[in-house]
Amino acid sequence: MICKNLFIGIAISNKLYIFFFSLLLPSRRVERAMDTLIAQLQRRFCDFTISLYHQGFLDDQFTELKKLQDECSPDFVAEVVTLFFEDCEKLISNMARALDQTGNVDFKLVGSSVHQLKGSSSSVGAKRVKGLCVTLKECCDSQNYEGCVRCLQQVDIEYKTLKAKLQDLFNLEQQIVQAGGRIPQVDI
Repeated sequence: MICKNLFIGIAISNKLYIFFFSLLLPSRRVERAMDTLIAQLQRRFCDFTISLYHQGFLDDQFTELKKLQDECSPDFVAEVVTLFFEDCEKLISNMARALDQTGNVDFKLVGSSVHQLKGSSSSVGAKRVKGLCVTLKECCDSQNYEGCVRCLQQVDIEYKTLKAKLQDLFNLEQQIVQAGGRIPQVDI
């Protein structure tokens, strides 16, 4: 029964994890257990971050953005990325509305929106989204309606996938900090 409670505590939050360990173990063993937990979280963070680069979700610009984050602004990257996601939603919605005007599509408006989205994607290191924006812009320039619709759907899927992955990454960062650890530097 104690082990079952311990695993429930781990699943609920790291704070409960600490609580259960402190009930079961002497303080030195609690410290070692916490060190082990922090090391595991840091390893997961590094592996996950590297996978985002290797799978092409992120590029070096994200690394540069991370370098601007420090102890004075620990949420800098999360805040910038949140603004990026809000911008993405608006731009994707605007483009979808413009493309809904069958027979009367304003390709100039779509092209302008995709240009903005490409710039935003580039500034945060959203490599796949940026690449799809290049293709979408080409479709707009050639007034290829079907190509625009297809590319916009792909942009939306990539944006949502990236959003979920970065939220997972930021959650890992929070878990590390809550457990008393430091976010590791990841060299790509």
